[in-house]
Amino acid sequence: MCLFIETIRIDNGKVCNLSYHNRRLNDTRAHFWPESMPLQLSGYVHPIIHEAGIFKARVVYGEKGIEDVGYFPYVVRRVHSLALVQADGIDYTYKSVEREPLNRLFALRGICDDILIVKQGLLTDTSIANIALSDGTHWYTPKHPLLKGTKRAALLEEGILQERELKPEDLPSFSTARLFNAMIDWGELELPVQNIIP
Repeated sequence: MCLFIETIRIDNGKVCNLSYHNRRLNDTRAHFWPESMPLQLSGYVHPIIHEAGIFKARVVYGEKGIEDVGYFPYVVRRVHSLALVQADGIDYTYKSVEREPLNRLFALRGICDDILIVKQGLLTDTSIANIALSDGTHWYTPKHPLLKGTKRAALLEEGILQERELKPEDLPSFSTARLFNAMIDWGELELPVQNIIP
């Protein structure tokens, strides 16, 4: 049975970007199970009112609906360097519980903290996050990521990010890289582009 996940940031009791998670969850269910009824995550994910700090709500779902919701304290894993890893055959279009292909690539990081996956000659994502590159004026994110993240969707709609086809050979044109996802806020995790290692 196919199972998928949404990881949702709860920031001091506030559920973040829920409409984007709702959209992706229902798009995924409509793709795999066209007869499925839309779900509203607001009926399943609840702020942890009595807890301060950042929590991750992990929602597991499938054909029959929501299977499980768990809440976990969250601390950002620091990333100071990325190893470029080639993986032309990888597909992570849908946020699945099955991450073994990503885990195998992550194991190739060598001395780096994480990887930046190159697919068909284009930059995509790290093992856990979307990426954006700055030329000092604008922020660009890969046009063809492995996973269209919910934070990425929000930043594109807000005009903070622009999509662009980015190749490894373009990296010297940029100064700074930012990693972001539903749990890593925009600007919370960045590194110099020179720390992306071929």
